[in-house]
Amino acid sequence: MVVLRKLPGMPGWPAALGLRLPQKFLFLLFLSGLLTLCFGALFLLPDSSRFKRLFLPRRATASASSSSSASSSSASSSSTRDTDLPRSPPAAAEPRHASPAAPRRLREKLRTAARMAGPPARTAPGSRQQVQGGESRAQPASAAPPARETRAPFRFDYERFRRSLRHPVRGGRSGEDPETRARRMKIKEMMKFAWDNYKQYALGKNELRPLTKNGHIGNMFGGLRGATVIDALDTLYIMELEEEFQEAKQWVEKSFDLNVNGEASLFEVNIRYIGGLLATYYLTGEEVFKSKALELGEKLLPAFNTPTGIPRGVINLGSGMSWSWGWASAGSSILAEFGTLHLEFLHLSELSGNPVFAEKVRNIRRVLSRVEKPQGLYPNFLSPVTGSWVQHHVSIGGLGDSFYEYLIKSWLMSDKKDSEAKKMYDDALEAIEKHLVKKSAGGLTYIAEWRGGILDHKMGHLACFSGGMIALGAQHSAGDRRQRHMELAAEITSTCHESYTRSDTKLGPEAFRFDAGSEATATRLSERYYILRPEVVESYMYLWRLTHQPKYRHWGWEVVQALEKHCRVEAGFSGIRDVYTTTPTHDNMQQSFFLAETLKYLYLLFCEDDVLSLEDWVFNTEAHPLPINHTDLRAAGQP
Repeated sequence: MVVLRKLPGMPGWPAALGLRLPQKFLFLLFLSGLLTLCFGALFLLPDSSRFKRLFLPRRATASASSSSSASSSSASSSSTRDTDLPRSPPAAAEPRHASPAAPRRLREKLRTAARMAGPPARTAPGSRQQVQGGESRAQPASAAPPARETRAPFRFDYERFRRSLRHPVRGGRSGEDPETRARRMKIKEMMKFAWDNYKQYALGKNELRPLTKNGHIGNMFGGLRGATVIDALDTLYIMELEEEFQEAKQWVEKSFDLNVNGEASLFEVNIRYIGGLLATYYLTGEEVFKSKALELGEKLLPAFNTPTGIPRGVINLGSGMSWSWGWASAGSSILAEFGTLHLEFLHLSELSGNPVFAEKVRNIRRVLSRVEKPQGLYPNFLSPVTGSWVQHHVSIGGLGDSFYEYLIKSWLMSDKKDSEAKKMYDDALEAIEKHLVKKSAGGLTYIAEWRGGILDHKMGHLACFSGGMIALGAQHSAGDRRQRHMELAAEITSTCHESYTRSDTKLGPEAFRFDAGSEATATRLSERYYILRPEVVESYMYLWRLTHQPKYRHWGWEVVQALEKHCRVEAGFSGIRDVYTTTPTHDNMQQSFFLAETLKYLYLLFCEDDVLSLEDWVFNTEAHPLPINHTDLRAAGQP
């Protein structure tokens, strides 16, 4: 009952309004009803109303909310059964900004999002929630769980792979002449000499310093050790140096540590370590090489975490952080580095069953297919952020070389199914022929470098691989194109041979020029050195196998004699600082690629064609053989 208190010295406030008695009664009745209505309405306000929380105790509010929610849930459940939709969670699970006044489409979106979040996680003790047909019901904990589909672990069928090869890995060794065999045995002796000295003075280090008889680690491999071991494995195996191969294998098993923390070249780790491990696994079937390759491959994946998916050139193998080379223009990635991953990464996916490796390199293809190519050429520097070229410098030698090599070899490795790679190779070679292939005044064919439309008439030793590449691609061209490309391959290889014969040591310089009256010779002091590089003998090997012209074996034997005379020292082989002097100074470095590439290609030059047959194998850019996929190599029934 409401009491109106009369203040002293003042008339009652109804009387102050001049109301008569009947009117006073009606007024009081109206006021009493109004107050009753206001207080009663508090119970009809929404649960979230601030006024309701003001006037009601906390426990009462919670009880009212629970009652309201249960009522709403019942209605929702009925609607759900009619429409066969998942049951929506309680209103409390909706986002905070949902309200009855929100537009209907927004409310529906919010409810859909809440339904996708699933039912409340908590269930009654001793039971679990099972959602079926849009309703949830409790099941006793003792009930059998629903059967799950089980998938067998991925398994690569190595025996099936070996059966798919068309030739024995080491060949048949039949019908060879004694001179060829004697020369091959000499190269095998050189390999054993190089390995034995490395093992004695530098085992576990990356390379041998033969003059000082110690090891070299360097800073290119991010703390990884044993680059010469990994690079030499498949060469030792092919040459049937069984004891030496077992020594190298034992080091991998016991001492090859991948838990390192340092700055590594993505490119070098891939072609030397992963390439070497993959090749040795395919040759031997030894699981240790496969597992090491896969583990190391996983460590390279963070380098691809860029806006475009183009990997950066340097990666910390411990932290996964990556960055571009400091000397690379505007933080760019290098064509020959990110373009020389395809072969190895496809095999990592093949052996692991994990498609991530293949997807990374296929994305590189997609980026390159979108970007405009000046004059149809591929410049050497690409931004991993924007996917655009940074400089218009084109080279078939350093910075660009192996990108083109991997295009044709990707097609061959796919058993000629990767038509995208073949088209990219054909288009690139057409642009190279049109803009870069030149002939000197003396009739020597060479491939110049292109700098924004201006030609630099030089050719690097690294570019001498192109004779073999073009010959390999020509085998699969038709008619006039095939003949033209075989002639071009032979002419380029002949030019590279000239760079050897025009030096005093009969070994080629790092780069040679065609200007100021000079042809196929180094005109700068900084380009006169030879570091045991393989590219010239690589082309000799391909041209021999594809033409069987005796001159290629003859040229190869000249290289063997020059190496013996000028590069062999007491404890190994060393590069020389000047090929134009008969008393050269040695650089005190036996490069790991000398064992992986130079000696392997020379050995194969004097082997029959079925030893590492080109019908079964492609060589990565470090001369590690990877198999052509004649069939699906996965185990039957595997995904």
